[in-house]
Parts: sequence; C-alpha cells; structure tokens
Amino acid sequence: MDDGSGYLLYHSIGQYPGKARDLAAATAAFAEIWARPDDGQWPAVLGLRARFLDRWRALIGAPEASLTTAENVTAAVAALMLGLPEEVLRGRKVLVAADCFPSVHFLLSGLAPRLGFTLETVPMRQGAAWVEDEDFAAAWGPEVGVALLTWISSTSSHRIDLEGLVAHGRARGSVIGVDITQGAGLLPFDVMAPAVDFTVSTSLKWLCGSPGAGMLHVAPDLTRRCTPAVRGWFSQPDPFNWDLEGFAYASDTRRFDSGTPSVMAAAASLPALDWHAAQEAGALLAQNRALSEQLADGLHRIGLQLVSPADPEARGGSVMARIPDDGTSAVLAAMRAAGTHADARGPVLRLSPGIMTTGGGVDRALAAIADALRA
Repeated sequence: MDDGSGYLLYHSIGQYPGKARDLAAATAAFAEIWARPDDGQWPAVLGLRARFLDRWRALIGAPEASLTTAENVTAAVAALMLGLPEEVLRGRKVLVAADCFPSVHFLLSGLAPRLGFTLETVPMRQGAAWVEDEDFAAAWGPEVGVALLTWISSTSSHRIDLEGLVAHGRARGSVIGVDITQGAGLLPFDVMAPAVDFTVSTSLKWLCGSPGAGMLHVAPDLTRRCTPAVRGWFSQPDPFNWDLEGFAYASDTRRFDSGTPSVMAAAASLPALDWHAAQEAGALLAQNRALSEQLADGLHRIGLQLVSPADPEARGGSVMARIPDDGTSAVLAAMRAAGTHADARGPVLRLSPGIMTTGGGVDRALAAIADALRA
C-alpha cells in the first residue's frame, strides 16, 4: 500500500509521481558534468543554480536578481539579520510569534545580545493552538525594527492575515520578513502583494524538492542598505576580482552570497520545481482542500479535537488534531501498518494530503487512527 495514496507528510517532505526517477536522473547528470575532465563544469552547474532561482522567482513574483540560495530557512534569516544596518536593530525589538519555526527562534535569541536588540515573542492565549493576529498586532509598535511573520504555522496550519499585518507594520516603519515554508507551492504568494522586505523558504515540502535547497528573497531597496557579515568572492559584482584591497559588494542579492556556492541541492531540486511549474494553476490546492475536508470530517467523527482552524481559508494545507493520553506513537504505528504516513509534534497529529494522496488513502488513515484509539 506504500504507493503514496496514504502519504500525509507534505508539510515535511513532498512527493510527486516519478520523483525518484527524476532525482536519480538529475544527480546522475550532475555527476556527468562534474566528473568531466574539461573546463565546462562551473558554467554548467551555475546555470542549474540560476534556473532553480528563476523557478523560485516566478513562483513568488520576485523582481529579477532579488533571490539567492540558502542551505535552509535558519541560514537565510541569519544572512539577512547579520547584514542589516545597525540602526534597524540596536536598541530596538525583533518581533516573532510563539508558533514560529523553533529553529529561527533559537537563532534570534542567540543573535539578540550580539546585535543589541530585544527579542519579543508574542505568546499564544491559554489553551490556544496559534498566536492570534490581533495579539501580534498589539505587540507591534514603532520600537519594532524587524518583524518576522510565520505565514502558516507548522504546528496548527493557522494562516495569518498577511495583508492586514503587513499594512500594520508598514505604518510602524519596521522591516518585514515572511517565512512561507509551510505554504510555498500550494497557496499563492507574491512578494509584491503585499510588498514585504524579505522572504525565506525551503523547497522540501509542497514543492517536493531536496534538503539544502532553501532561498532568500530580499527587496532591492533593502538589499542596497545591507552589508552582510559573511562575505566572499561570490559577494562581488565580479567573483574573479581577487584584489585583496578592492572588495565591493554586488548591487543585487548576490551580496548575500559568500564563498563558492553549494549547487548540488539546487540541481537535485530543479526537476521537482519544473514538475510543479507544469501543473495546472490551482489544481494542487483544489485537491488538497477536498482531501483536507475529508480528513477534518473524519477526525470529527472519531471524536478528536482539531487544532487547525475549521475554516479552510484560515489554514494552510494541513489538518492537525490532538491525540489524547500519549497515544501518538500507537496511532502512527497503526497508520504505518495500513500503508499511510503522518507525524506528530507532541500530542498533535499532523496530516497533510498532496498530489499522490487519494480519498481511499485518507479513508485508510482515518480507519487506522480510529482502530488505534479504540485499542
């Protein structure tokens, strides 16, 4: 039954038909290029990296030369934060929500004393599964130098009112960033509508890419104000300028590069991004919405409490439910035995249908959950 029909892990690692074949072909092609005893390796593999960035740029409506690669979201946020002008951060606040990606919070709490800002984490209300937009806005005053918005929570699938919060932040003069990881490739997102200052994501999830294939988008006006702390030969307009006293930052987002770029992850993810770009606009979301409603209805019949918003327009692509009495291990084992796959964060079961998931697979997953809970 491991045919993908019961695969519910698109919030973690995305799959699509033929992924193994495409990934094998891409890595074999990379090996052919890289092992060829000539002088064409770098032009070829940097071309693959450029195509990867072009796919991302088209996906999120980003201006030309406003994206670069990053190993992961944490590395992307670090590159941005360490490059910001001192007056943006020193003596000011950085604002995040308590349901942000924990790795980013670990980073920011460590950077706070070094860069001289205070990290303010907006808490969840008692018993709530996500941070309310109005609570985030209430904490967002003119003293906030940077606000990092989590578009969709990885622990509840709650989707923020992005337009409303960005408008609120613009009125307060903050630098505004968005982590779009849990929605990129499934829900429409445009860096210009509403206009944000920076955007971070990976390619792992709905885009079905490989680990290490993250991206950093920075708006051109903010890029020109940044002096990234980690710099190298690829940060320059001409990487082959080796004048030790003549370093200068590139005028575009290449200034966030440093030494020789890692290209393998971008090359390995490119077939998945090509596949995604060939899909009918809205079809992936329509399928996800239909299967998500099937999941939500089934979980309700089982008697489980949803920790995701009931309204589909207020959530991302996942449906999450609370499992009672430390039962997540038994539930996941029963699902695995039925050829269905999900994961949990503490007592919260996370279920995310994607392109390979079917209604029959969802039914098998729900039956396995019900059987495990009865046992």
